[in-house]
Amino acid sequence: MNSRTRSVVLTGFMSTGKSSVGRLVAQKLAREFVDMDAVIEAREGETVRTIFETRGEAGFRSIESALCAELGKRNDLVIATGGGALVNPRNQDVFANAFVVCLGATFEEILSRLNGAQDRPLLANGDARERVEILLRARHAAYARIQNHVDTTGQSIEQVADRIIRMFQTNGPS
Repeated sequence: MNSRTRSVVLTGFMSTGKSSVGRLVAQKLAREFVDMDAVIEAREGETVRTIFETRGEAGFRSIESALCAELGKRNDLVIATGGGALVNPRNQDVFANAFVVCLGATFEEILSRLNGAQDRPLLANGDARERVEILLRARHAAYARIQNHVDTTGQSIEQVADRIIRMFQTNGPS
């Protein structure tokens, strides 16, 4: 596959900038931007939070996996996954030909960005600080399997987008 046509897939924990950065990367590369959570909400006619409440996490993950499989067959996209989408190794596998970047941030930065967020179903029950810590620990190995990483802590959306584009343009096929 021509490295210039590979999709760029942004993944990582919630509030690390996947959607904001993805929109800018897509604009700069003149590509279609796909926010997986927004696509799921549009197709299902419900918010992600409502899907979690009515169908459970397993129901949401099933919908998410089907969308990963669909998008994995396409090229020339910039895709922002949900934070848990690529925890599933099968979902990582469908993007084997894509340029996948895992965005990260420090624990404190993530908490700061999430401050007051009401739309995060995995933080709905219990102390947000504790839930973030548990989820980060649970997803650590999955995120570590991803070859490319960018720390967004203290970086502007523009800085992160430019770094991802430089990485994409210099990495070639993997």
